[in-house]
Amino acid sequence: MTDRTLAALLEATPVKAQHGPQGGVARGGARGVASGGAVTQISQDSRDLQAGACFVAVPGFHVDGHSFLDAVVAAGAQAVVVQSDRRAQWEPLLGRDDVSVVEVADTRVALAALSAAFHGFPARRLTVVGVTGTDGKSTTCYLTSSILEAAGRRTGIIGGVQFKVGDEWRMNTITQSSPEAPQVQSLLAEMVAAGVTYAVIESTSHGLALHRLDGCEYDVGVFTGLSDDHLDFHKTREEYLAAKLRLFQALDTSVAKGTPKRGVVHADDPYAEAVGAATSAAMVRVGFDGGGFNGRGGVNGGELDVSAGDVVLEVERSEFRIATRAGAATARLALPGRFNVRNALSAAGACWALGVGPEAMARGIGQLREVPGRMERIEAGQPFTVVVDAAATAAAFGVVLAEVRALVQGRLIVVFGCAGERDPGRRGGMGAAAAEFADYAVLTSENPRSEDPAAIVREIAKAMEAAGRQAGADFEEEPDRRRAIGRAFMLASAGDYVLIAGKGAEQTLIVGETVEPWDDRAVARELLAGRQG
Repeated sequence: MTDRTLAALLEATPVKAQHGPQGGVARGGARGVASGGAVTQISQDSRDLQAGACFVAVPGFHVDGHSFLDAVVAAGAQAVVVQSDRRAQWEPLLGRDDVSVVEVADTRVALAALSAAFHGFPARRLTVVGVTGTDGKSTTCYLTSSILEAAGRRTGIIGGVQFKVGDEWRMNTITQSSPEAPQVQSLLAEMVAAGVTYAVIESTSHGLALHRLDGCEYDVGVFTGLSDDHLDFHKTREEYLAAKLRLFQALDTSVAKGTPKRGVVHADDPYAEAVGAATSAAMVRVGFDGGGFNGRGGVNGGELDVSAGDVVLEVERSEFRIATRAGAATARLALPGRFNVRNALSAAGACWALGVGPEAMARGIGQLREVPGRMERIEAGQPFTVVVDAAATAAAFGVVLAEVRALVQGRLIVVFGCAGERDPGRRGGMGAAAAEFADYAVLTSENPRSEDPAAIVREIAKAMEAAGRQAGADFEEEPDRRRAIGRAFMLASAGDYVLIAGKGAEQTLIVGETVEPWDDRAVARELLAGRQG
């Protein structure tokens, strides 16, 4: 039984000072934490607070949790955790006998530690694989889980697309790929209760930098690669890389569970050395070997632990020979593109670190039929191909377009935009990629937020014009995403390939302050059905 008294929970995080009662006395004379009652909830969200909760005031990007202290105390919070540098906001609570004020240096750090303690440190009872990198994280997580399941292991996933707890799947309906720490730890606790033994966590740079993933007790860290992105948040590529490397640094501080800590890198990755230097854990090196396992690969050379050779790429699938020192097997992946074979290598490397051999790797890769919103085909009887993908960075978009272009016989028509209030560098890069590889582009909105959708579209159009493309002949601007998708279908003929990029399986479209229900896949099916009718 987990001890959820405030005193027990606070043992998990450094406390600078504690003011007032140990937890306060609940209204109506009921016994509170001061006399041994349990904390009912750890939360940073003042809108969803239970009586008896411990509220952690987190300074956010748009609102500061310290602004809601009076409201959460009125709602029945018996303890509030506050940040020292926000004293002016929490000082008025001092002297009250109905709430304990716990002062810490960083409330984000405290939120993660308290959440883990509240749920009994569930990650300590799981073997945890973390996957980080600019692109390929979601697909790598699904492949890792599928391989482990093929090897007889029971898995869970915390990802940007879905959460998996044993056999149960649910959509990630929040707008964060890495949820806040209370939800992360709650999901891990659910996994333990469901008999899961392996957790695969999509570990974003935001999640790592903002301490949402503290307490995940990683055993294996996977690095899928790095390109310029999220520089609106991280400011420089060096800061962005440093956030990713926190995953590998965590390997050195996570609890020992009997599984050797390992990192996984691609032999040809320019950041492979930096990843290896971030941890004392041994590295598993993966890469393409040019045909059969020869023990070497990548531009950096060196010994490989897992390799892919004899690669055959088709417009709907991929096939390759996956090899290790324990043997080799032929893997058939129901996803196209060399980049997806690369994702499969990342997953195989993680599973190799956990004692899985090539036969189970091949079975697991073959058993994965699709990843929602990742090169997902939409079939409604139309004479052309429609695929929805999440590629939303210049690097990922360029790779997808280049590989599809090489495989498609008809025209390549793309529908895409760039998110507002995010790295503006995406706009020029994605426009340039479309200009290079697409036959025609319909430029549209992708979560414009507070920015003018038409202005974002115009910036992308300027990049295409700078590359020599002409409006009307090579692209058009349609900020309404539904109309843009419909327009692409009107233009497509038999044998063409329509790629709807940027949102994948996201469930919302953010325009101004409005969060609208949205799913590119559902919209595509609806419009295709209308076209057929």
